[in-house]
Amino acid sequence: MLTKATAFQTDAERKAFDLEHRRKIRFNIGKYDAAVSAGMQLYQQHELARSRAAYLKAGVLEKLDEYLLQFEAAFTARGGRVVWAQNAQEALDEIGRLTEARQARTVVKAKSMTTEEIHVNKYLQSRGVESVETDLGEYIVQLNGERPYHIVTPAMHLSKADIANIFVKHLGIEHTDDAQQLVLTARHLLRDKYTSAEVGITGGNFLIAKEGGVAVTENEGNARLSATFPKLHIAVVGIEKLIPQLTDLDLFWPLLSTSGTGQQVTVYNTVYFGPRQPGEPDGPEEMVVILLDNGRTNLLARPDRREALRCIRCGACLNVCPVYKNIGGHTYETTYSGPIGSVISPHLSGLKEHQHLSFASSLCGACTSVCPVRINLHNLLLLNRQESVSEGHNAPVEKLAIGLWRWSMRHRWALDILPGRLKDFSLGYLLDQAGWRKRRESLKVADKSFRELWKARHSS
Repeated sequence: MLTKATAFQTDAERKAFDLEHRRKIRFNIGKYDAAVSAGMQLYQQHELARSRAAYLKAGVLEKLDEYLLQFEAAFTARGGRVVWAQNAQEALDEIGRLTEARQARTVVKAKSMTTEEIHVNKYLQSRGVESVETDLGEYIVQLNGERPYHIVTPAMHLSKADIANIFVKHLGIEHTDDAQQLVLTARHLLRDKYTSAEVGITGGNFLIAKEGGVAVTENEGNARLSATFPKLHIAVVGIEKLIPQLTDLDLFWPLLSTSGTGQQVTVYNTVYFGPRQPGEPDGPEEMVVILLDNGRTNLLARPDRREALRCIRCGACLNVCPVYKNIGGHTYETTYSGPIGSVISPHLSGLKEHQHLSFASSLCGACTSVCPVRINLHNLLLLNRQESVSEGHNAPVEKLAIGLWRWSMRHRWALDILPGRLKDFSLGYLLDQAGWRKRRESLKVADKSFRELWKARHSS
């Protein structure tokens, strides 16, 4: 049975040499890069905005318990209910109880990484409940039986022709190259789901502590329909998504949209303060917010790693990462891919199982340079690597190679007594074990060591 690390290496190599895959990803990311570059021109002091956002998020994390209780008090005061879920199973159990109480047969679900994290669709399907993704990208990958490829753009890896083929295969429509017609097909099918679904599920981009609101940002309006048509609205949100008050959205909404898609602000921005109030004509009869921990307090308890919880899921770090651009999102086999996924997944799901992700980085620092909340991502990757080695999760061959190298550096005489070819053979053997020479030329040991050169220079 392949380990996750071995499967990752195999998939990464396959994707890296799949030229068509790389063409699609570079084309799509290239469009985002151009849009983001233009969007940044709208800022007069972008660096100041980043610093303020980082400061606010850091302050929230320092007093997260207080802000969570403040949010709960404000939200429940308007008739909402808050459920605290320590792990994925507790969150799923609550969703199961809520859907069963409503005798739900259909659930409409807006794009949400937290629901992907706990595998809501699979859980509901096992209980005989249809769970329909309403975000167009999520709907496409759901039809195709795939996970989202990207935090912001779930179907980034698919071309228009790919999507047309998926619709022909799964929806039985006539083949068309008209993107507008494909969108209208999905829209027509989803409209009936909104009106028939008993339950709507969303995530939340931000939790507003003071006013007790759940802020959702989107470009299609599907989250609004998912939250307002069904009689029950469930929002599954990570405990780290808090911001202090409503007015802070004027900082975070533009940062999120500009960093992720280049927009000044996304098309739809909604704040949900609870169920329908007396005198209000629409909205759900009941609203429940599930506050999801699922390993987040593991990071919170570590001051040197805590900043990873500032993440606002803009996807900017994925778009600039040279590794992500070459191996793609599915290779990571985690809910969160790219640099931020490599940082947080080992802490959310276990270091031993996911430690290899932190080594899948060039440490170029591009991710850190674009992060709108100034997460020092490449440094956190290094800390993960350090922890992985200190806990002994690195491969036996790597331990042997490093051990021999360390011994030889401390006992240089042992290398000096070996003839040149034997030195080359020994070095080549170690590199072969590490996979170095698979696609690289062999390294050769210099004829004279640095010590010999130094001695010759200073004796003359």
